[in-house]
Amino acid sequence: MTNKNEKSRDADKQRSERLVHQLVQRIDTHPGDADAYYELATVLVDLNSYAQAEELLMKALGLFAAKKDVVEKLRYGLGNVYYAAQDYTKAIQQFDQLGSQWKGAGYLMLAQSYMANGDHKRGLAFALTALTSQPKDAATLQVVAENLLALGNMAQAAQYYDQVLALDSKNGRANFDRGLVAMVQGEPYATYFELARQQDPAYFEKGQQRLADIERFVQTQQGKSDK
Repeated sequence: MTNKNEKSRDADKQRSERLVHQLVQRIDTHPGDADAYYELATVLVDLNSYAQAEELLMKALGLFAAKKDVVEKLRYGLGNVYYAAQDYTKAIQQFDQLGSQWKGAGYLMLAQSYMANGDHKRGLAFALTALTSQPKDAATLQVVAENLLALGNMAQAAQYYDQVLALDSKNGRANFDRGLVAMVQGEPYATYFELARQQDPAYFEKGQQRLADIERFVQTQQGKSDK
């Protein structure tokens, strides 16, 4: 299995490197092609070349400064570079400047940036704002649910996770987190964890410490109620 995964990663890396070469040639041939800069930055992020992606987009922002729509897209791309590099403060600065065309996507990325930075109250606020323009978007619903879970609002988190799973029943991460909520709420949870184990084994494995912590919390609460 490990060799298979390594081969797949190597193949992905080689494809990305070929794509970098093609996009560099495209920029050299058509320097006014703003999409090529955006696409190249995206591929560089896939290769974890964050500094190069940042430099490229900063250059592009200078080149296309007179084109407002292009600047918006490039700024969104730059925010994603910072987010991928886990520089959430800089990511927030970029997403916060977006105009109406990119505002919906920007609000979601702001929510994810604040959430990653541990500020779940702001994360929830921006996720709910993003939800107003895309109420049936599974990714946005999931960010709302994850922030509610982090804030301990279990009943509301359950409602949003149920909406996510109604749209995407094979979402292993959502199934695992819904299982955590069910456990705290004293509801049946085994099915959620079994689905999560099948659908997203890496997230399931990663979540075992959280699961153990929740189990201890539930046992403690039960002990208190028995007295």
